Amino acid sequence: MAREVQRGANAVEDVEATLWQVPETLSDVILQKMRAPAKANDVAEISPEQLLEADGFIFGFPSRFGVMAAQFKAFFDATHHICETQALAGKPAGIFWSTGFHGGGQELTALTAVTQLAHHGMLFVPLGYTFGSGMFEMNEVKGGSSYGAGTFAADGSREPTELELKQAFHQGKYVAEIARKLKSPL
Repeated sequence: MAREVQRGANAVEDVEATLWQVPETLSDVILQKMRAPAKANDVAEISPEQLLEADGFIFGFPSRFGVMAAQFKAFFDATHHICETQALAGKPAGIFWSTGFHGGGQELTALTAVTQLAHHGMLFVPLGYTFGSGMFEMNEVKGGSSYGAGTFAADGSREPTELELKQAFHQGKYVAEIARKLKSPL
């Protein structure tokens, strides 16, 4: 999903999207018990200070009990000094996620994540229904909502469908277009 969001953002002229991952907070033993997938070795870890370099954001994370995973929450907690200065205020931010199943918090995860953006003064950019007919697809299992792109991961073995990946691409492009417009001089 993250690579499709990045691909969509990079499809916008004059936009360069960078893929980052937040630092891991759980031990290898716990990660093995959770059957967590291996971290991508071609994606660097981000520090809170690197957020200052961006013109916009699309944050993606798995859901745990209807909220963002603890690793991502710990990352946001580490941004307190940036929050104090409101250095991210006015920057657009979208959200995408994965949950285990239908009752796993598809919309609740997004709603609880918005609080992180609000404290920083970031502008939440929901997907709305800009994905068109793909938003209303009822013939296949599809994650996501008007809050952002999403997928159902089941026990971690389910891969995003083509439709979910198209929605992720669309969200990347959509948020990048808004970030570019906000950065452009009047």
